[in-house]
Amino acid sequence: MPVVSNTSPILNLAIIGQLELLHQQFGQVQIPLGVLSELKVQEDRPGSNEIQAALNVGWIEVKQVSSQLSVQLLQQVLDRGESEAITLATELQAERILLDERDGRKVAKSLGLKVTGVLGVLLRAEKEGELSSLPDAIDALVKTACFRISPELLAKILAT
Repeated sequence: MPVVSNTSPILNLAIIGQLELLHQQFGQVQIPLGVLSELKVQEDRPGSNEIQAALNVGWIEVKQVSSQLSVQLLQQVLDRGESEAITLATELQAERILLDERDGRKVAKSLGLKVTGVLGVLLRAEKEGELSSLPDAIDALVKTACFRISPELLAKILAT
């Protein structure tokens, strides 16, 4: 079954040099055009080369969203990338959607989608031996990718 991603998990993992974890865990990852646009892969930005390489070999694949009405409705509360990612995940009956933003996660869960974020990907990678140090990866997320994580959530994750 397909996995759909929003911008944040792809971009943040690419910035810290861990984009390959998505390929290892999910094989193929689908993204809508709105997410592709937000990734700005044509610009010289941190992570852009890694994302472009994944697009070139095809394990990140761009898909067109069918229901523009659904996207428009979701855009009343979410941004374009999140709205298109959630719509695409429902259209493809995705196994999972990769989302970090709180509001997007709530909407996706309310639609019956299974949600994982970048931290979930890192936790899974550590458990499967694909990541040498979870604390180092989270530190890189915070310092290099400017990823925001509450102290309470950080403590909970590092305690597992």
